Amino acid sequence: MEPQIQILLIDDDIQSNKVLRTALERTGYAVTSAHSGEEALQVLERNSYAVVVTDLILPGIGGLEILKHLQEGSPDTNVILITGNASAETAVEAMKNGAFDYITKPLNIDKLKLIIAKSLEKQQLIQENQRLRLQLHHRHSFSNIIGTSAAIQKVFARMEKVIDTDSSIMILGESGTGKELVARALHFNGPRQDKPFVAINCGAIPQDLLESELFGHMRGSFTGATKTKPGRFEQANGGTIFLDEIGTMSVHLQLKILRVLQEQVVDPVGGTHSIQLNVRIISATNTDLEEMIAQGTFREDLFYRLNVIPINLPPLRERVEDISILARHFLKKSCSQLKCGQLSFDDEVFEVLERYPWPGNVRELENIIERTAALCDKDNIGTEDLPLHITGIKRPQSQIPIALPADGLDMPAQIQQIERCLIKQALAQSAGVKAKAAAMLNVKRTTLVEKIKRLGIEA
Repeated sequence: MEPQIQILLIDDDIQSNKVLRTALERTGYAVTSAHSGEEALQVLERNSYAVVVTDLILPGIGGLEILKHLQEGSPDTNVILITGNASAETAVEAMKNGAFDYITKPLNIDKLKLIIAKSLEKQQLIQENQRLRLQLHHRHSFSNIIGTSAAIQKVFARMEKVIDTDSSIMILGESGTGKELVARALHFNGPRQDKPFVAINCGAIPQDLLESELFGHMRGSFTGATKTKPGRFEQANGGTIFLDEIGTMSVHLQLKILRVLQEQVVDPVGGTHSIQLNVRIISATNTDLEEMIAQGTFREDLFYRLNVIPINLPPLRERVEDISILARHFLKKSCSQLKCGQLSFDDEVFEVLERYPWPGNVRELENIIERTAALCDKDNIGTEDLPLHITGIKRPQSQIPIALPADGLDMPAQIQQIERCLIKQALAQSAGVKAKAAAMLNVKRTTLVEKIKRLGIEA
């Protein structure tokens, strides 16, 4: 049974107070009566109330002083004033200072009940909004970026330093390392947290549509533009825009992004006037932008504008000690979503997970755990429940597998042979996808391609 809503009724007219109290109690409210301002303040010291209904004119301490007291000590309490026609203007002024509403004498009890109901509805909406904001803050807090390794702690330290700045931030890291998660945490824990956060994947939208998507367009500016549409930058005004896969953007669009950064204005497609902005830009990429600059496919001036503060996200293979923590977190999350009861891991599972190179990083780990939880038909997840491509990876030997002959050896040739062997394994395990193979070997894709050609390896 839900607790009754508490209402304090303040009226020096004892008979009127009694009639109102009876009417409100019949509606289902729990009503406390006070017959003077001084008595009301004593009652308010002991208890809190959702609504206070008070006569504006009282002997001694009046309704306005009670309103001021509540504004300072209990701002969530709704105050409804009872007034005569002669003091209605004072009641209107009181509303500007925080009173919810007023009602004039002679009282219409049904109207008073309606005002109380509206005040409670508003109160409920405010509380719900506060609850949602708290949930949103928790969802995007630093605590949701999980790990205790030295590598991820460096990321946390950098985030703490830049969270209150408006400087442009570039998040660097392989696909699946959690770049958007970091961007959201920076926004929702910073001074712009109450403003919009707008994310756009520049690589997922055709280049001929990306300009309109980013900057908006005017009606009739191109075929199909049947109405004016604000762009993502305008939608993010006052807040943060997250540009993922910034390296896929054409040089033409890069120049327009540079103008936004320099001037804080945006020019809609087909528009004649610029729109003033106040937007923080966080960008992300898994490509080598400096290499793109050398190739002439990325503007150097834009790179330095975007890369004011870099945050490097380590791949999962460089934070092996976090794998078991992440796996347990994802298993708990998956069990909750699948409503399959709580599962656990055999200890041997972590040994297998920790020697797998995770080319898809944290996202791949999360997908594997979710799939394994969905298919597991027992309480414990063992190594036999993991996909074969993960359990098939053998633990690397801790010692060098080559013995040095007494008469020496050709070290460059031996190193080439080891490289050839490792590259072939990586290509086999990644099904020939060079980007994944390069990630497994912790080298750039261009470096891997060069080695494949030099060593004469057939992909």
